[in-house]
Amino acid sequence: MSGKNALLLLPIATFGLGYWVAPKEQLDREVEQSGFMQMDTKQVLATTVESLREENKMLVFSYKGTAQVSVKRTKLWVFGGTQQLSVPAVVNYYIDLQDLTLADVVFDEKAKIVRVKLPKVTLGDIAFQPEKATTINGGLLTWSQDQVDELQKLNYASARRAMTAQAQGQGMVAAARRRAIINVQSYFAIPLRIVGKPDVMVIATF
Repeated sequence: MSGKNALLLLPIATFGLGYWVAPKEQLDREVEQSGFMQMDTKQVLATTVESLREENKMLVFSYKGTAQVSVKRTKLWVFGGTQQLSVPAVVNYYIDLQDLTLADVVFDEKAKIVRVKLPKVTLGDIAFQPEKATTINGGLLTWSQDQVDELQKLNYASARRAMTAQAQGQGMVAAARRRAIINVQSYFAIPLRIVGKPDVMVIATF
């Protein structure tokens, strides 16, 4: 298992341990009143939903790319300046767990299937890595540091748009959704196994 995958599984394992040591008096009372299979499973699902909502946003995927942009300016039709910028950045993908409610979780007792409707994937802030950026300046205007700074400001605005477009690509979004499905299915499956329901299948979809 790679280090990255281990980090992704750590919150899931921690969640499962927390569920295992949590008090179960309320769950036990519900079981006694309404029957083990029906109320035990539904109570586990309700507890899982509340635990996930407390997490707020779940990081499901990260994309690292490079924006390559350029800008050209002319002043007084004589003085010109150009700047080429290549800067790496990281974009994170999240699902907002505050949007997940118990109404999004349907338990088919007969089929032993839990269906979870996931919130949409959203993009986080773009984290540029300017210390790894490459900048090439040219033209008379770039003799002025103020002009260089202005060109850089324009280039970073373009770089942000370029990275946003990359991150919204079909392949990146599909990868983020796959990871979100795997994570959420694991979050629901672990407590079900803990209470002796490993035969209940969890299917998460968007």
